[in-house]
Formats: sequence, structure tokens, C-alpha cells
Amino acid sequence: MGLWKTSFALVCLINLTLLPSSLAQDSPQDYLNAHNAARAQVGVAPLSWDTNLANYAQRYANSRIGDCNLVHSGGPYGENIAKGTGDLSGTAAVNLFVREKADYNYNSNTCAAGKVCGHYTQVVWRSSTRLGCAKVRCNNGGTFIGCNYDPRGNYAGQRPY
Repeated sequence: MGLWKTSFALVCLINLTLLPSSLAQDSPQDYLNAHNAARAQVGVAPLSWDTNLANYAQRYANSRIGDCNLVHSGGPYGENIAKGTGDLSGTAAVNLFVREKADYNYNSNTCAAGKVCGHYTQVVWRSSTRLGCAKVRCNNGGTFIGCNYDPRGNYAGQRPY
């Protein structure tokens, strides 16, 4: 019986250790799953995780810790950024980007009047093949999340897929 109790306790401890990260939805696979689900809906090949892009996203996110303002990096990659007042998960941020699908008209390749849909079109941009995302908690208690895409998308006059 002693060995069984020790084994059970060890399994519980391992599960508790894994629990926060699985609930946070901030792992590379979480970002990929959310992106690739949206891409699959429109028949676009899945993205793959790129460590260099993730490192770029992390360096830029780190620079936003002080104010958490939504300012683009101006770098060489496609980029989507999001912020939340609390602990926004990576999956929730991607879902914010994807929610813009409702405002995108494929036939006219335009956004609805007064709406933004470029975050969505970057998520599903066919020629983008690599993804890297990062998250920071800001000094004000909010969250800043950035995702970078290579090759970049959202070229004027071109459809995403």
C-alpha cells in the first residue's frame, strides 16, 4: 500500500505541475492550433513554429512591458499584436484576430465599412508558412501578445487565399 500511495502522490504532483501551462494556452502548440484551425477552414496549409520568429516576437514583446501599448515593431515580418487588461492567453489573442473573419468579404477582398480585418487575413495568408509568438505581462497588469509571420502577408490587391 505504501508504494501505491507514493506513486499516486507523484502522479498528482506531476499533474499539478502540468496543469497551469495547459490551462494558460500559451504554448507554441496552442498558438499553432488556433492559427491552423482558421487556416484549415479556408483550405490553407498549416503554419509551422519558427524559433527565430518566436525570439523576435519575444524581444519586441519585452520592449512593450512598460506601457503595453499596441505599437507595431516595424520589422521585416508580418505581425499581429493584441493586448488585454488582465491575463490574456495566446489562444484568446489569436481568436481575436480570427474573429475579424466576419468582417472580411473574400469576393471583393475588402473589410466591411468601418471595420478592420487585416489581422484575420494575415492569419490565413497562404504564402505565410512560419509563425512565432510571444507574450508578456505588462507593468500595468495587462498582457501584450505578438505573433510574427514569414513570409509576411497582406499585400495590397492580393487575396489571402
